[in-house]
Parts: sequence; C-alpha cells; structure tokens
Amino acid sequence: MSMLIINIKELLQVRNQNIFKVSGAEMKHLPTLKNAFLLIEDDKIVDYGTMDKCIHNQAKTIIDATNKLVLPAWCDSHSHIVYAGNREQEFVDRINGLSYTEIANRGGGILNSANTLQNTSEEELYQQSIKRVKQVMKLGTGALEIKSGYGLTVASELKMLRVIRRIKDNYPIKVKATFLGAHAFPNEYINNKKGYIDVIINEMLPKIANENLADYIDVFCEKGYFSLADTEAILSAGKQYGLIPKIHVNQFNAFGGVALGVKHKALSVDHLEELNQEDIDALKGSETMPVALPSCSFFLSIPYTPARQIMDSGLPLALATDYNPGSTPSGNMNFVVSTACIKMKMTPEEAINAATLNGAYAMGISDNYGSITKGKKANVIITNPIPSYNYLPYSFGENNIETVIINGTIIK
Repeated sequence: MSMLIINIKELLQVRNQNIFKVSGAEMKHLPTLKNAFLLIEDDKIVDYGTMDKCIHNQAKTIIDATNKLVLPAWCDSHSHIVYAGNREQEFVDRINGLSYTEIANRGGGILNSANTLQNTSEEELYQQSIKRVKQVMKLGTGALEIKSGYGLTVASELKMLRVIRRIKDNYPIKVKATFLGAHAFPNEYINNKKGYIDVIINEMLPKIANENLADYIDVFCEKGYFSLADTEAILSAGKQYGLIPKIHVNQFNAFGGVALGVKHKALSVDHLEELNQEDIDALKGSETMPVALPSCSFFLSIPYTPARQIMDSGLPLALATDYNPGSTPSGNMNFVVSTACIKMKMTPEEAINAATLNGAYAMGISDNYGSITKGKKANVIITNPIPSYNYLPYSFGENNIETVIINGTIIK
C-alpha cells in the first residue's frame, strides 16, 4: 500500500541515516523542507523532497497537506501507562497541603497503586490500559516505553509485563518494555529491604528472562527508596539477563545516581529535577541520554529539569511524559513539548528534537524512528493548518493534530 502526502507547508525533522541523536548546540537546529512531499510504501518512508521534484502520482492514497506541517510521531521514552484504578484522592490531598512523601508514608503513592493492581485481573488491567494507549496514539505518540513497577510481587510484576506484551502484539504503536520491580519496597519488606531485593534478583528476573518479557531494567534510585548499593546490585543482576539499564534518578535528591547510571552504561537517566555539576561531568562523553519529565514537575509543583544547563554543557536531552496515576496522569506529549518551552526555556526546535529523535534514542530505536528518514518507519503527524512549528508549543491548550499515521496506517 502506498500513501503520498503532497503540498506540505513544512516537513520537519528531515535527517540522514546516520543521525541517531542531537546534543548541545545541535539541538537548536531542526532541519526542514518547505512545500514538500512525503511518500510512504507499506510501513516505511521511501521518499521525500520539494514539490517541484515530486514525480510520484500512482499512490493508492493521496493526502493534500496544504497549509499543514508534517513531523515524526512523538517518541515517549518514559511511561507507566499500564496501571489499575487512579489516585485522584491523593491529588486532593496535595491541594490540602500534603507532600508526595507524606502521602507515600501513610500508604499512598506507589503502594496504593500496587495494592489496586494486585487485586485487578490481567484482562481488566489490559482493558484499562489499552484505553490510555489508544488515547496517546491519537495525540501523536508513535513509540512508547512502558514500565512495570506497580506489581511489587512476582505474580503482579509478571502480570504487568504480560499486559505490556499484549499491547505490543495487538497495536501498531512501537512498544519497549521495562522491568521496574525496584519501584518501591512492599509493606511486608519495609524492615527487610534486602529480602525484597533478593526476590527481584532471584525470583522475578529469572521468570522475566524465561518469558522474554522485558527489554530494559529500571530502578527508582532515591532517598527512602533504593540506595546506590541497592541500585548497583539490581542493575548488575539485570545485565546478566541481557536487560539494558535505565534509572529513575535525581527526582528529589542528587547523590551520585547519575554517575552510577553512566558506570553501568544506562541507556537513559530520567527525571533529573535536581542536578549538580558532578552529574553533568559524569554524563559528558557518555552514551547515556538525560530525560526530562516536565509534566511531572507541573503536576507535583517540584523543580523542572535544568534543560539549559544540560544542553549548554554540550549534552543531549530527551522529553517524555512519565504517564502514571500518581504524579503525571497524562500521556499528552504535545503538552510536554509546550511545558518544556514555557517552563524550561527550551526553544521549539530543541523541544521537538527532544521529543522525537532523542526520545527514540532513549528507547534504543532511533535507527528506525524519530525522524523523517528514508527507510525509517512511517510514523508521522499531520497538523491542522497552522502558521509555523512555533505554534505547536505556543498554543498549549489546543489539539493541533489532524492526522496520525503509525506504521503507514492512518489511526482512526
């Protein structure tokens, strides 16, 4: 099946094959073509260029994009979209003055979600989750990393990962699975943290590996959760099973987790609301992608990741949603891009780079996703008629997406 998009006002993120991420000052540059066309065959981008060079007229489907922009679908490299229930009462509790930590200490937070999920069947969990997946696809997300971590028992962590696999098998969106059993300590292990780490390493990991349920392993490396020593033990064990490290780090405290992630060649270090010069220095020269989650900062009223400091140090940066029931109940990457510009002082070019190509890198898929490149997957957004790409983050309350194409198919 062939699809030709013609009269594109501006085609964004046009890249050569060998560009897998952009860093530092490079992030200010967003390569585009004006008055362009884009040709898709089956699920691949096969050609693009300016309209005066368009010789294709036999495509089965022709879309006229006059006054519209076309760009790669968003790549959301950090989500917890598979969860049960919600936590709207904690939202009200925070309005009434309780902190995230205070809510967690009284049985809320991650443990609340874990209790709900443990009492939810796999089928019901799947049905709840696919509603959210369909929603983010309509909002332009074409690739999605999904974490476990709301199970916190062997059976429930496996249940989450099996649901993630079902989503991967049944929907066109690109899905990468991350095992996050080290998200919190269950109540029964509060006074026996080593015991729970042993469960992760000796019981969960072998079963996950046996069923090939995960691509990555993640740890919530934070004071009151998993220490540097805990994190190192868990990441080392995961690597023995072929799982590539990622880390939740520096959300509330900076105490060496970034350097530990770099030491273990983590694909990404995520959150980074707190950052110091030692963290910046650790990331320099590494292949690890810093990932900011601005809608989490917005929802919790905590500091934003210092994007300017990261990029001005010559480093790359990716943007993701952190979609979860407690601290970011939204998977809207359009809002993430807007918030990055408004609150983190990223330029539209930097934010779009961070949410497409660098987001794909943080998922390990930038060889096939994240840019308009011949041979890459045909995952693209067609906007409504808008003045320019600056309008995308500027009009933060609008849905400027007219059409989403994933794997060469229009998402209805």
